[in-house]
Order: sequence, then C-alpha cells, then structure tokens
Amino acid sequence: MAIFLTEASKVIVQGMTGSEGQKHTTRMLASGTTVVGGVNPRKAGTSVEFPTGSGAHAASVSVSVPVFGSVAEAVAQTGADVSVIFVPPAHTKAAVVEAVDAGVPLVVIITEGVPVDDTAEFFAYAQDKGVRLIGPNCPGLISPGKSNVGIIPADITGPGKVGLVSKSGTLTYQMMYELRDFGFSTAIGIGGDPIIGTTHIDALEAFEADPDTELIVLIGEIGGDAEERAAAYIQEHVTKPVVGYVAGFTAPEGKTMGHAGAIVSGSAGTAQAKKEALEAAGVKVGKTPSETAALARELLS
Repeated sequence: MAIFLTEASKVIVQGMTGSEGQKHTTRMLASGTTVVGGVNPRKAGTSVEFPTGSGAHAASVSVSVPVFGSVAEAVAQTGADVSVIFVPPAHTKAAVVEAVDAGVPLVVIITEGVPVDDTAEFFAYAQDKGVRLIGPNCPGLISPGKSNVGIIPADITGPGKVGLVSKSGTLTYQMMYELRDFGFSTAIGIGGDPIIGTTHIDALEAFEADPDTELIVLIGEIGGDAEERAAAYIQEHVTKPVVGYVAGFTAPEGKTMGHAGAIVSGSAGTAQAKKEALEAAGVKVGKTPSETAALARELLS
C-alpha cells in the first residue's frame, strides 16, 4: 500500500517543457512514474522525447510524452489524476487554479517563493473543491517502486514499512537513506512555507489507515505550531509508533532560518517546545537525524 500516490497514478506535468520540468520528468519516468502528458498552451500538439533507460542504455530507449494546451484537455484525453507543477512563482496560482478546475484530485506544487497571499487564495479554493494540494516549496512525494512525483531521488531506498512526513526536503532524503534497509511505504515532503496544502496531521491520518505502514517518522522544524498540533493529534488518534525530529535546536530567536515559516518568537515555535509536546504524546524524538533514525531502527527491530 501507499498513501496519496500508487502505481496506478497517472501524472501530468505543468511546466514540463521548461528546463526544470524536463529534468525532473526524465527522473520521474526513469523511476517508474506513469507520466501521461505535459501542459503548455504555446506548445500544444507537440511531444517531448524522454530517455527511459539507465546508464549506457539511457539514450537508446525513449518515450514520447504529449503536450496539451490545458490541464482540462490533458485530463480528458489521458485520465490523469495527479498534476505536478514546475512553473515560476508568479504563475503558480493560475496553474493550481487550472488544475483544480480540471478536477485533478492531487496537485503537487514544487515551486519555491510563491507569494503567501497567492497560496492562501488557491489553498482555500482547492479545499472548497475537495482537491488535495502538496506544497508549495516542497520536494513532492514518492511511493518507492510505485510512483515518484516531484524531485525526490528515487534510488535512495525501496518499498517497505516506514511512512515519512517531513517539512524539509533534504532531511526527507537523509531519513530515507538512514532507514533504506527497512524501506518506505510513502515519503512525503510537505514544504516549509507558512501556508501549505497537506499537513503533518493529514499524513499522520493517512499513514495510520495504511495497513502496510508500521512506523511513522515525522520531521518538523522551528516556527509556527504545526508540530504541537500534530502532537495533539497523535495523542488522540494514532496507535502506530511515531518517531520525530525537529530541525533548528541552535537557531537564534527572532531570525528566519531557511523556510519562510521557520521563525521563533519567544518560547513559541522553538525546537525544545516542539520536542516536549511530541514527547508528551509518546513520540520518541531525536536530537539529530541520525539519532532519530536509530530510535526508529530500535522500534522496527
């Protein structure tokens, strides 16, 4: 099993013909993702050739992916149920709204630097329409061996019994590597902006319901109260073991660190406060990513 993304997922790429879109579409195809189309009104009716082999065979095996003029056209012709967005920040809101209007149930927004006002607007719109957003400013999600949508490297780990939800992209990759011998049902990077689509709680709920996820790893960071709210949810609703890590124990007060949402004000939002809230809910929290992985390893063994 997996959450949100399975081997049956049909993916379109908004921004596929741009440099980032092409690079990551190549990676997604190589990792087994079913990419059924791209969207670019100026290049509608064309197609893009992508290598699908690996190593010495990469150039000799290719797949042709069609480009559609709109998301609605792509959905109508391919049955796509996932869209991943690689467009500049100024155009992200329009791209998300277009995907929502086309009825795509899962929209993954990789773009960094999206204005918070825009995110607030398209998030509310997506909620009203029943569409799940992941991101913005996120690495996407991967169900190893099934599908990979976004920029997460697919060769770190294979399928297994760990579910991972993380605010940080690079810490997602590190935790996948640290626990690669156990494997993952799904690893999801939710992004670190002040407003995001899918939250820790959404992922926790899905992992709790997934029969093949035996242990959940939650990675947070300083700023806001998302981790405290996740702790309260875990205490009430999660029966599976959870281990956690909170990035930012050495961050200076009042200074924005990394993600736009990672700012500490007084005692609110500190790594220590989040660690205490999670531990009060029964979560084992490591002081470093490697220590967190060791705690997970003990439970899995």
